[in-house]
Amino acid sequence: MEIKKITDEAFRKYGRVVQGYDFASLVEALKKTPDYDGVAYEPSVPELEATDTAVQLRKKTFGELPVQVGYCNGVNYKLNAVEYHRSSEINVAGTDAVLILGMQQDIRDDFTYDTSKMEAFLVPEGTAVEIYATTLHYAPCSAGDGQFKVGIVLPAGTNYPLEEAHEDWEDALITAKNKWLIGHAEGGLDAGAHIGLAGKNLDIRE
Repeated sequence: MEIKKITDEAFRKYGRVVQGYDFASLVEALKKTPDYDGVAYEPSVPELEATDTAVQLRKKTFGELPVQVGYCNGVNYKLNAVEYHRSSEINVAGTDAVLILGMQQDIRDDFTYDTSKMEAFLVPEGTAVEIYATTLHYAPCSAGDGQFKVGIVLPAGTNYPLEEAHEDWEDALITAKNKWLIGHAEGGLDAGAHIGLAGKNLDIRE
């Protein structure tokens, strides 16, 4: 799979490179977070939220809205699913990482999606990108043989457990607060997840 740069023109429809911040405090804190054999996501980590970087992202990038700062760490090379939110997401690369991205506008009326439409981008260590609300994404991928560590900044409450059942139309895709999910049959998702990804379960090594 071709892995493009975030400076490539192709990235512009998915997000933007976040500039004007010193990401050093958050990157340093991310490097101290645990390693995992698989993929682990923690939505809110006090040590990350206390960094100068996180404070500035809340004030400026999210316009003073309450935010949570967590991480997604591990070893991964496959797509497995796509998700989207009703808000942008900031990804801060504590290590080099690869994001596989698509567009919500390409989801069909029956909530299926062709994975051949997706593109992969390398996010270099120390760099942050804003992933737009209409951008399909999921867990980052390892840029090499080792761990990826990516800080995830979202509006407070995102990805936490739901308080009621969601069953109809797009509502059925909601698997957590502010999280709509479409899975691949080979993605190993929990029973009940909407399986709607058509085509290959993309692998950045192929």
